[in-house]
Amino acid sequence: MDAISDEELVAQYRLAPASDRSRQLLDELFRRHRARVIAWCHRLTGDSSLAPDLAQDVFVRAYSSLDMFRRDSKFTTWLYAIARNRCRDEQRAHATRPREAPEDAMVDAPSDRNAALAALEARDARTVVRTMMDEVLNETEKRVMTLHYGHDMRLDAITTALGLTNTSGAKAYIVSAKRKLNAAVKRWNVKS
Repeated sequence: MDAISDEELVAQYRLAPASDRSRQLLDELFRRHRARVIAWCHRLTGDSSLAPDLAQDVFVRAYSSLDMFRRDSKFTTWLYAIARNRCRDEQRAHATRPREAPEDAMVDAPSDRNAALAALEARDARTVVRTMMDEVLNETEKRVMTLHYGHDMRLDAITTALGLTNTSGAKAYIVSAKRKLNAAVKRWNVKS
């Protein structure tokens, strides 16, 4: 299989029905690019322990949207764009995560205490949002919201990845989820 280009492997994968052959084609793409994607993730994040997990996410995203790959660019260009975006997402998420401080530092510095309280409030807010999503959204709505807002995935890619067959695709689920969440927030504010 080494003589076949990446782009040809993708073309064969699209033509192959779900079978051992299609799995072999995906395995070959993974084998060819795994080490380089891990190295790329390490270079972009500076975190060698996180790089393999990020690379795994990159391949999951790539495989779930393989139908979106257009042959007007090289497969590696497309794959590394996904890797770059995933690493940027991780860096943004890492920058917003609260950092733990030693207890004595919190006692000595009131501004650190305020930052710790803000971090706790942010964590509590995320918990409230997750709880609301679990209570008011169906599984498809939760998946669409998470992929779109949590993983910055395009709506057309989500529609394809989840096999949504309604006319509006993922957008309909976003609209429905926002409506339900807005109503839940209004109910929650009345209770508070």
